[in-house]
Amino acid sequence: MTLDPKNQISLPFFILFVICMFFKPVLCFLLLGIACTYYSIHTLLVLKKLNKNKIECFGKIVSYESDSEGFKTPVIEFETSDGKTFRGKPFIHSSSDLDKFKTYKENINKNIKIQYNFKEPENFIIKDHSNGCTVILVTVIGLVFLTISIGNLLGYNDIF
Repeated sequence: MTLDPKNQISLPFFILFVICMFFKPVLCFLLLGIACTYYSIHTLLVLKKLNKNKIECFGKIVSYESDSEGFKTPVIEFETSDGKTFRGKPFIHSSSDLDKFKTYKENINKNIKIQYNFKEPENFIIKDHSNGCTVILVTVIGLVFLTISIGNLLGYNDIF
């Protein structure tokens, strides 16, 4: 049995978070700020690499996968420049609560424009899809959490 690297990190993070809730709650904000900032930086680096090595093509939506909360992500199939067929979910995809109730049956087999990194085709995004809004929102939230927690730990504000 192999473990997903995300799960290897998330369990210790969760345990540390719970311990901090009882020891010093401001450390929870610090942990959340670090996590959001790490996610933002990682995403921006992948998008920068994708933009540097991008190839645009058309892909076909073959299905939608729902996560545990009901949000739907398209599964897209496309052919890479070297003729290989790739099927996967976009690197970044954001959805709203309204997406839980839609079926999206009308989008199955629909062609959409994508960009992918020719060195890493699993890192693809839907072209003309507002990917930046999600990254900006997570970045702002992370910086707010970091500012509040570091300020509190240095004694500048006594919010928590």
